Amino acid sequence: MIHMSAAEFGEAVDDALDSLPEEIARSIAEANVAILVEEEPPPGEHLLGLYVGIPLDRRSVFDGYAEPDRIFVFRGPLQRLALSRAHLVQQIRVTVLHELGHLFGMSEERLHELGWG
Repeated sequence: MIHMSAAEFGEAVDDALDSLPEEIARSIAEANVAILVEEEPPPGEHLLGLYVGIPLDRRSVFDGYAEPDRIFVFRGPLQRLALSRAHLVQQIRVTVLHELGHLFGMSEERLHELGWG
């Protein structure tokens, strides 16, 4: 297990977001999505990240008010998976991209094709 402080982990998530092209970052900012770091997934779940919300390609002006979508990045499982600090940073980035892919309506199959699985 590779340990990273909560602050360092949050910075790695921010770095992953900062690496996105400006157009994508702007779309995320306009999408009403919160990106949160949690220690562990819900009990019984084996997840590195989780997207909760309505993907952008399924939203409608007729939806009315909705809570912000949420992307969770789970620190504990990612640290346990990591083989090195560099590997942990890479897996954080992949997890963030994977969950953002769901925000944009991408399937699991497509995310794996892109190497974000």
